[in-house]
Amino acid sequence: MSDFDLIVIGAGAAGSRAAMEATKAGAKILLLDEQAEAGGQVWRAKSPSIISAPKTPETIAGDKLRSDLKLENILHIVNARVWQIEKNNDDLWNIGYLNNGHLHNVTCKAIIAATGAQERVIPVTGSQLPGVIGLAAATALFKQHLTTPGKQTIVAGCGPLLIFTAYEILRLGGKVCAIISLNSKTNWAKASIDMMTRPDLLWRGATWFAKITAARIPIYWQSTVTEIIGETHIESVNISAIDANWSATSHGQKNNIKADSLCMGHGLNPAIEATKLADATHIYSPELGGWHVKTDDFGRTDKAGLYAAGDNAGIYGAGAAPYRGKLAAIAALQFLNIGKTQNTDKLVAKMKSAAKFGLATTKLTILRKGMIENTQQTAIICRCEAVSRQQLEAEISSGAHSPNAIKSGTRCGMGPCGGRYCNDVAALINQTISGKTRQQIGLTTSRPPIRPLPISAIAQNFDYDDLPIPAPAPL
Repeated sequence: MSDFDLIVIGAGAAGSRAAMEATKAGAKILLLDEQAEAGGQVWRAKSPSIISAPKTPETIAGDKLRSDLKLENILHIVNARVWQIEKNNDDLWNIGYLNNGHLHNVTCKAIIAATGAQERVIPVTGSQLPGVIGLAAATALFKQHLTTPGKQTIVAGCGPLLIFTAYEILRLGGKVCAIISLNSKTNWAKASIDMMTRPDLLWRGATWFAKITAARIPIYWQSTVTEIIGETHIESVNISAIDANWSATSHGQKNNIKADSLCMGHGLNPAIEATKLADATHIYSPELGGWHVKTDDFGRTDKAGLYAAGDNAGIYGAGAAPYRGKLAAIAALQFLNIGKTQNTDKLVAKMKSAAKFGLATTKLTILRKGMIENTQQTAIICRCEAVSRQQLEAEISSGAHSPNAIKSGTRCGMGPCGGRYCNDVAALINQTISGKTRQQIGLTTSRPPIRPLPISAIAQNFDYDDLPIPAPAPL
């Protein structure tokens, strides 16, 4: 007998909505989340140290979500780090998680993985220096701690997080030295047409840009950071104009800009560690952020009882996430034979309509072929194991073309992040050398733990004197 009918992993917009839908139908559920409070990245809760702060649409939506969860009396375990997912001999899902230093195991008939997305950063020389953080990491600082990354900040990369990050730094009293945009003005103009499905969000973005313009912040369109300079901390960056493929040009505009911090990001990747460990099929779609678990509109995977909701099933954006969560819950409830059959045509239509805005913004972050050419031989690709591009290329050129072979030969992806920072970049380098497609290159094999575990939690408490030690063998 299972502990729960359904376990939802992730309490962001999709996971929380899925949990509430399943609870209302009478399912026995457990909601697990690695964060201290529900809301995910988009609706991240403020730190308890923040006494008061101006309300934003995100904080209002996040506060309502957290309030609704409490009203439903959902069993929600925070600070829960899921590390294992597998089917047991009774054909139930077994989930292992760490909470407050202790390991726990629970079983369920169905899982909804709502693990969201993780940011992608294509490194250059100096990316590992203190003072360099991702755009998404910067937004976490803003939302949770109302803190800027430095006194003088450069914002670089592509997509809407670029403009949002610059605006938030200004709003919080920081200084933005420059914005370095891979996208051109034309790219933004075309994307804006597709974003007209959400005129409220488009208008909000326009107000951000207006404040940036009023502050006279230099914007370098169709440009990229080529090198980050500093000994023990970032001191300045070199930038260059790029061609249509996003490769730095050998001629044209080049500048050095001084700063003590750099926020740099190149879009989002679906966070697929959980569904990989559960052995679901994954496909590569650049327009959806790269590798994502394969699902239908209801989040059904090809594994019975396994569902995915939100950006881990393809980057559709925050607007579509609640609908995707509710649809996944409906499908899971149908699998569990709980509740009544619902007419979902309108819900699917709303999800697809909301996804149009998210897909338009994701389109701005699709990497072009020349982008990886800007990563120098000395650039550190795997920060955990300090593996450079030069080391990766040597390993790939020696015949290690599979992700597992590259990992085995260089330790790229073996560190605490489990490859979340480096696997995508390593695959891009592999692609340039081997000529294979990303689908042909594939993914590394997923093994537990999918998140680091402390030795103290694994060992727990035991007495060495109780260990059975055999007597020495006779001479």
